[in-house]
Amino acid sequence: MHADLVLYNGDIHTMDRRHPRATAVAIAGDRFLALGNDDAMRSLLSSEGRAIDLGGRTVTPGFIDAHIHFLSYGLSLREIDLVNTPTLASAQDRVRDRATETAAGQWLVGRGWDQSVWADGDFPHKTDLDAITTAHPVFLRRKCGHVGWANSTALALAGVTAQTPDPDGGEIEQDEQGEPTGILKENAMGLMFKFLADPSPEEAVDAVRAAMHNVHRMGIVGVHNLEGRAALRAMQQMRQTGELKLRVMAQIPEADLDAAIQLGLQYGIGDEILRIGAVKVFSDGALGARTAWMIDPYEGEPNNYGIAVADADHMRAVVEKATRAGFPVFTHAIGDMANRVVLDAIEAGRRAGIGLNLRHRIEHAQVVHPDDLDRFAGLGVIASMQPIHCTQDMLLADKNWGTRSRYAYAWRTLWDSGAILAFGSDAPVETPDVIQGIHAAVTRTRADGTPGGNGWIPEERIAVHEAVWAYTAGAAYAGSEEKIKGTITPGKLADLVVLSQDIFSINPAAILETDIVATVFGGDIVHNAGLA
Repeated sequence: MHADLVLYNGDIHTMDRRHPRATAVAIAGDRFLALGNDDAMRSLLSSEGRAIDLGGRTVTPGFIDAHIHFLSYGLSLREIDLVNTPTLASAQDRVRDRATETAAGQWLVGRGWDQSVWADGDFPHKTDLDAITTAHPVFLRRKCGHVGWANSTALALAGVTAQTPDPDGGEIEQDEQGEPTGILKENAMGLMFKFLADPSPEEAVDAVRAAMHNVHRMGIVGVHNLEGRAALRAMQQMRQTGELKLRVMAQIPEADLDAAIQLGLQYGIGDEILRIGAVKVFSDGALGARTAWMIDPYEGEPNNYGIAVADADHMRAVVEKATRAGFPVFTHAIGDMANRVVLDAIEAGRRAGIGLNLRHRIEHAQVVHPDDLDRFAGLGVIASMQPIHCTQDMLLADKNWGTRSRYAYAWRTLWDSGAILAFGSDAPVETPDVIQGIHAAVTRTRADGTPGGNGWIPEERIAVHEAVWAYTAGAAYAGSEEKIKGTITPGKLADLVVLSQDIFSINPAAILETDIVATVFGGDIVHNAGLA
């Protein structure tokens, strides 16, 4: 067989331990054909094929975001962007700008605010939005997605008053007089969601398309998407038309598990572009909302242990139901109690001999009790984590969890224990930029060097090679697809990324200066910013 494309004169890091480095790779169709030196690979080129000089640039397998909300990310590109608003006033200004160009009565929706970086660190109030507009209902999700901020108009439309009870798994924050403040936590946000129209099929496709083009520029060729029907419909439509240039593992929300079982769906069914994945379950809330479920109470709040979105009995039941149907479970667990309860449920299933070959995952695993860290490897539970959460939330972790933060984002400890790491972004909660994620994993500092020194809890830093592995081979393993992708290996899908500099040898602080020169998906160059 002859090659259609040869990339040569490069520094190729394959992530394949059997053949870790090469200078050239040959591609035939959508597969890697061979790997080796420049002359050997160029000799395989067909008469109509193309050879590209990499100019010594670094190459890795294509990146896989193992935890993303892809449709939501695409939709967020047109919502009010409140990310990196350093003050309450700056967030208000962005809402005001959108209000001036929006007809009265229409909803103003946005996300990305973070009160922890504002002067007093307190949650905002409905009156902060009322001061901007009462002609529009306003609903703004915090960056974590677990807290919403509404104005009085939105609360009135939803019928939220002092007498409205907290929904199960949620909280309507009230002031000292018992009046709602406008802050809605966890399932209480559903009081607003019912008024927000789902995107039309056309809007969903447009949003997925915009998101896809964005992540190609970041070197991403695959995602594990944690959304429901609207996203799956849009991706199926794009797959049918040949427009979906992204490898998607589409997870099933817990609410759809019974329907999936009744239909006879199977984990992994689909093709190399779009597959059905695992069952997504929520165990608790989030750090920033102080709703992550903890063993001991939050610092300064002796009665606050967070929110158990799914208690121990429910977790055991859903793990059993899913695994008996052949589905692994991907469970959101941030607090140390939430992680323990999920591990207990998986262990109970293993002891009962249920789903022994299924690769269960814990999504986030942000703070784990030291007694539970070795259980990930022991139970074969994958730690699906997002490095950018660490650097964005580290100061908040110290504030809320105190000394427990020593085992927050414990990548090194988990890696050394033998656990599999799979990295992602949780976009639109954080940026899907993998380069920023690698930098966070390796340095545990922000772009400005905060908190200084060797980073925050430097004992948990990992090496560049390990971080890249978690974004490639580790993520492929987490999706049970390591036989077809995740490494640059002959016979696997030809997905790779060309980088502007050698992130494996430079000062880690300079990793953020790295550009994605090209992204190759199945042998096709889907992003080119300087490759000849």
